[in-house]
Amino acid sequence: MYKTITGRNIRTAIVGCGRISKNHFGSIATHAGDIELTAICDNDHKVLAACSEQHGVKAYLDLEEMLRQEQLDLVVLCTPSGLHSMQAQMAAKHNINVMTEKPMATRWHDGVSMVKACDEAGVRLFVVKQNRRNATLQLLKSAVDKERFGRIYMVNINVFWTRPQEYYDSAKWRGTWEFDGGAFMNQASHYVDLVDWLIGPVESVQAYTGTLARNIEVEDTGVASIKWRSGALGSMNVTMLTYPKNLEGSITIIGEKGTVRIGGLAVNEIQHWEFADSDPDDERVKSASYETTSVYGFGHPLYYKNVIDVLRGEAEPETDGREGLRSLEVLIATYLSARDGRRVSLPLDY
Repeated sequence: MYKTITGRNIRTAIVGCGRISKNHFGSIATHAGDIELTAICDNDHKVLAACSEQHGVKAYLDLEEMLRQEQLDLVVLCTPSGLHSMQAQMAAKHNINVMTEKPMATRWHDGVSMVKACDEAGVRLFVVKQNRRNATLQLLKSAVDKERFGRIYMVNINVFWTRPQEYYDSAKWRGTWEFDGGAFMNQASHYVDLVDWLIGPVESVQAYTGTLARNIEVEDTGVASIKWRSGALGSMNVTMLTYPKNLEGSITIIGEKGTVRIGGLAVNEIQHWEFADSDPDDERVKSASYETTSVYGFGHPLYYKNVIDVLRGEAEPETDGREGLRSLEVLIATYLSARDGRRVSLPLDY
């Protein structure tokens, strides 16, 4: 039985004050009536000092010390992906709920260990999938759930972005297998999530990856052919080499009774929406599209709303640890396929 938090703010700490943490600082401020920033942790003295001064909270260089010293309800992991499992298990030992950025882990067994540790401690494990909250994808999910497509025949996902060498050089962990993962696991992780969340369980994956231009351990480009258990076929095409800037994050679904394409920089524009039968959702298509200069979208505050409601005992989690494992499994299958030159069936046999 999970402990509910009522009658006070949810005391929260952010671990890792880098690129994505700004979305979390902003989300906590948005929900100031329910959640408060209590402490921060980072291993960079300068970054830590600047964030501590900006947000007026206590700062820690050591995570274990922070977990011991502070009375926390929730720890938010914005650290390199390869550290998530160890840090989540550490928080669970202190009976603290965990929210982790994507991907939840870089290895399958690390993800499973996170879920097991939080289960045993009786704490929540949330995996951030904020793109699900985007208005465009909410409409698409509604259409799929209402079976407006009829039988889905084909799905295509494109992530055509750019990450220059300077991006990877900005931190030692970037572009490494142990801490980061490549274009599929890091940058395209939210799009891999759409594979199962929207279309359903995957039967098998056949993938190719390449490090074509960047001086990194992992792939900067990859393609994957996907077969779903429903019989639908599809592909995912990912590159961080688009010239000269981010071009497209899109999904196209072609079905028996409908065709939809959501594109733009980060699935923020409904570019084609056509079904055999009409539905009230059709009136919302024009208003669902939005302008964005960020590939992150605007879903973090909405994601936090669900987390708050869950910790208050008023809702079920939209994306918990088990839900996070679903997309991690597709990612691991993709990498196994590319490494071994074979088709990989799911579920994985571990």
